[in-house]
Amino acid sequence: MGERKRVVYWIRRLSEIAMLGWLALLMPLDLVLAATVGGLQWLVPICGACGFTAVLLRRRYRLEGFSIVLALSFGVSTLFTSTGVDGAPGLVETGALLVLLIGVLRHVEPVRRAAVLACVTLAVFMFEASAREFQNAGLGYAFLLFAGWSMAVGIGGYLRFQQERRTEAVHSVRRAERLELARELHDLVAHYITGIVVQAQAARTVAETKPEAVAPALDAIATAGSEALTSMRRMVTVLRTEDGADRRPGVTLADLRMLADRFSAEGPKVAFEIGQGLDDRTLPPEVMTTLHRVLQEALTNIRKHAARSAWVEADLRRHEQVAALRVRNFGSGADPRVSRLGGGFGLVGMAERVEALGGRLYAGPAPDGAWEVVAEFPLP
Repeated sequence: MGERKRVVYWIRRLSEIAMLGWLALLMPLDLVLAATVGGLQWLVPICGACGFTAVLLRRRYRLEGFSIVLALSFGVSTLFTSTGVDGAPGLVETGALLVLLIGVLRHVEPVRRAAVLACVTLAVFMFEASAREFQNAGLGYAFLLFAGWSMAVGIGGYLRFQQERRTEAVHSVRRAERLELARELHDLVAHYITGIVVQAQAARTVAETKPEAVAPALDAIATAGSEALTSMRRMVTVLRTEDGADRRPGVTLADLRMLADRFSAEGPKVAFEIGQGLDDRTLPPEVMTTLHRVLQEALTNIRKHAARSAWVEADLRRHEQVAALRVRNFGSGADPRVSRLGGGFGLVGMAERVEALGGRLYAGPAPDGAWEVVAEFPLP
């Protein structure tokens, strides 16, 4: 998985370099054309230079840069029309507008605004073709500009569709998980309330024979009630739960070991270690449940994306007031038949759940080349 992320990173970097190099190679052609035609044609390379700068800064000033280049292109075309001087469309100017248009269609919200800007761009292109019809080639310029505009709109629209589909998938996962919260919240409340009722009944039983035992029982009831309120607040804040995960509030460290053992029987061997200072009493129930689900999600991802891993290292340790679960896999050669199925959204839910409990989740490559998932939780 770490290798795949590096490949994607370098593909993006090389694509960026190739695009900028392509625009830079067009600049000498604009300069040669300006030297040949002269006059107002020198404004075209200047407009192209502004477009190149806007492409460089598009991630920070996407809409502003696009609007400025579009206005400059329209202004230059207006000057050609008003003076009656022959001119030609700029290659860098046109290329920069097409690149910026793809980004606008992909990122600008709402989508109606992006569609309007795309239509305005087409109008500017057609006006540019009629205003700069060098050697009566306006019809040919119009055809080429329309073809380039259509290609940019198609690419931008497709990228927008993919982005919207992923966003909707993430929202669907979140809605489904929120619907399951009631089940887990019910179990959590029942767990605490049962303990409170038992302690209250015991206190009533011994009240007549051993009055001195009532005060400790009342203290225990008050403590259990406070813990129940705290856990319920944290659980309502989380508003999440994972599909297929254990919903029992009584998850224990033994359940974590059983989960690792089941995975070892069906996949790579798991070496699971629990450090000193951690037991079932030191970890709140909602933290234990989340630890179980993070471990389950991490092991599931290994089975799906890195089934050829040599072995898996998992450990749960305490560092002062923080409990940290770390899952690492080595030799993660992914099965291409499984990788083509794509990734899920389990880590999206896990990250929000861990952060809602005051912790943090990291999933990514480690300095030694392993892939690791680390979840940290503050302890009371």
